[in-house]
Amino acid sequence: MCGIAGIMMRDGHPPCEPILKALTAALAHRGPDGRGRYVAGNVGMVHTRLAIIDLETGHQPLYAATEEHPDADREGWVALIANGEIYNDPAIRERIGATSFATGSDCESPLHLYLHHGDTFADHLRGMYAIAIHDPRHGKDEAGRLILARDPFGIKPLYIAETEAGLAFASEPQALIAADLVKPELFVGARNELLQMQFTTGRRTIFDGIDRILPGETVVVEEGRIVARHQRVALPAGAPLPIANDRALEQLHEELNESVGLHQRSDVPYGLFLSGGIDSSVILAIMSELNERPVLAFTVGFPNTDVQDERDHARAVASAVGAEHVEIGFEEKDFWCLLPAVAACMDDPAADYAALPTYSLAAAAREAGIKVVLTGEGGDELFAGYGRYRRALRSRLLGGRPMRAKGTLDGLGVLRQSVPWRENVTAMEMALADIDRTPLQNVQALDCADWLPNDLLTKLDRCLMAHGVEGRVPFVDPKLAAFAFRLPDAMKVGGGLGKRLLRQWLDGALPAAQPFSRKRGFTVPVHEWIAQRGRTLGALVAAQPGIEEACSSDRVKDLFSDAGSGKGRFGQAAWSLLFYALWHNHHILRRPMGDDAFETLGAST
Repeated sequence: MCGIAGIMMRDGHPPCEPILKALTAALAHRGPDGRGRYVAGNVGMVHTRLAIIDLETGHQPLYAATEEHPDADREGWVALIANGEIYNDPAIRERIGATSFATGSDCESPLHLYLHHGDTFADHLRGMYAIAIHDPRHGKDEAGRLILARDPFGIKPLYIAETEAGLAFASEPQALIAADLVKPELFVGARNELLQMQFTTGRRTIFDGIDRILPGETVVVEEGRIVARHQRVALPAGAPLPIANDRALEQLHEELNESVGLHQRSDVPYGLFLSGGIDSSVILAIMSELNERPVLAFTVGFPNTDVQDERDHARAVASAVGAEHVEIGFEEKDFWCLLPAVAACMDDPAADYAALPTYSLAAAAREAGIKVVLTGEGGDELFAGYGRYRRALRSRLLGGRPMRAKGTLDGLGVLRQSVPWRENVTAMEMALADIDRTPLQNVQALDCADWLPNDLLTKLDRCLMAHGVEGRVPFVDPKLAAFAFRLPDAMKVGGGLGKRLLRQWLDGALPAAQPFSRKRGFTVPVHEWIAQRGRTLGALVAAQPGIEEACSSDRVKDLFSDAGSGKGRFGQAAWSLLFYALWHNHHILRRPMGDDAFETLGAST
C-alpha cells in the first residue's frame, strides 16, 4: 500500500517544486520503501511506496506507450500512480496479453485497462485502490487530462481540493494542508456530524475546501477543473435471491475461499487481526485451510477492566487450527499515551474507540515483520450482524427506531445551541431506498455507503498506515459482497441473532469459535478510564478552543464528572468530546501533540 498525491495546474505551467516536495514528505509514513515522481506539462504526481508485490520492478509511476507515442523516451506516454491492490491482475494480464506488461506489479493492470476502455477502466477491477492516471494525449486543446478513481467500497482513501492554482489530490487531507494548498479551516456541518455520530458523511470532509472522491467514483480533470464524474455502485440491485440452505453454505465456502485466497496474494509476510468474534474467526478458518504454515494471528485484550477480555477465547480459537498467536495487553496507561498519536493520524476523523487497539495491533504487527494484515471489517455490514439492523426493522411499539435517530449529545444540554447534523443521513436514506430491496437490505446499503468507508475503513487505513502496514478486508470484496447482500433475510437475521448463515458455516468449519454463543461485542473500556479521571479531564477538555466554540463549559465539566453513569451515554459523549478536543488542537490549530492526553490538553489551556 502506498501514498499518492499530485496537482494539475490551471495556468498550464508545471507545478512548483516545493508543492511536490511537501506532498511527498507528508505521505512518507504510507510508503517507507521508495519514492517516485512524475512531471509532464501542467501535471505533477508523487508516490510513496510500501512494497508488497513485485518488490524489484514495481516502482511507480508506471508507464504505458501509446500508438501516437511509441518511442522509448516515454514522452507522451500514459502514466499511473496508485495506492492499491488489484486482485484480478492475473486474469487481466491473461486477457490483455502478458507481453504488453513491463513489470510484475498488479497496479500496472489498470493502466492497460485504461488504454482499452478509457474512463470506464475501473469497472473491470477487483480490488482496493485509489488511482491517478495522466493521459497527455487528450483533453481540451490536447493539453492532457487527469483521471482519478476510487474502489467501490471506498477501502482506499482519496481526497481532492479545487483551488485557484488547480486541482490537487492526495491519499490524506493533511498532505494537502502541509503543501499549503488548503488552509486548515473547519467545515462546521461535518463537525456537527462528528460530535453527534462519531464520523462524517458524504463528499465534504471536516476541512473546508477538501472533498472526498466518493467510493466507486471516477473523476476526469482537464485544465485543473473537473469536467466529468461517474460512479460504480458497490452493491447489486434487486431483492434477495432464493437459495436452499445447503447450497448457500456451499457457495459461501466457495466465495470465502476465493476472496481470502486473493487477499493473501503478497510477496511479503502477512498475518491476521483476530478479535475472537465471528468475522475474524471465519477469516482464520479459511486462512488455515489455504496456508501450509501456521497463520500468525494478533489479539488485543484489556486486563483489569470491566469489559470482556477476548484473549482467552481467541487463544482457544487459534489453538484449534494451530495458529501462532500473539497476545497484546492494552491498559489505561496505553490509552492516555496513545490517544494523541491516534488523533493525530486520524486526519479525516472518526471518533471510533476501536482505533486505539487497532493502532496498537498495527505496531505489534510491524515489530513482528508483518507488512500485510487481513481483518474482518465488513462482515457485520454484509451479513447483517448489527443489533441496530434488527431494531430498525421492528415497529415502534416493539422498541424499533431508525438508525442514527438520536445523536450522541442530544438531550444532554452540552451544546450551546441545537445544531443540524442529520441532513446527509436523511438524504442518503432517501437516495438508497429501493422498493425492490427489503428493508434490511436498505439499512445495510446505508451503512455500506457511509459508515463503512468513513468510519471503519478510514480507521483501519490510518492506524495501519501510520506503521507502514497494509490492511486487507476479504469481506469487502465485490463478488463476496454481491453474494452476501442478496441472501434471503432469514439467512442473515433470526432468533435475535444476525449473521446466521455465517455462524452456521463457522459452526461446522471451526466449532471452537462457538459462533452461536451469546458474546458481548468488541468493547474498549474508554468510559471506565475516562470516569476515573473525570473531574481533572473535564476541566481540561472544557477549556479547549474547539470545545468552547460548540459547547457549554460547565455542562462539559459535569458530563465528565458523570462519565461513569447514565447507562454509558455520558461516557460515550465524554469520549467524543475528548477525541474532538485533541483532534481540533492538532489538525485545526496546528499544535503539536504531547506525550499523553493530559500533557497535550494542558499545553493548550
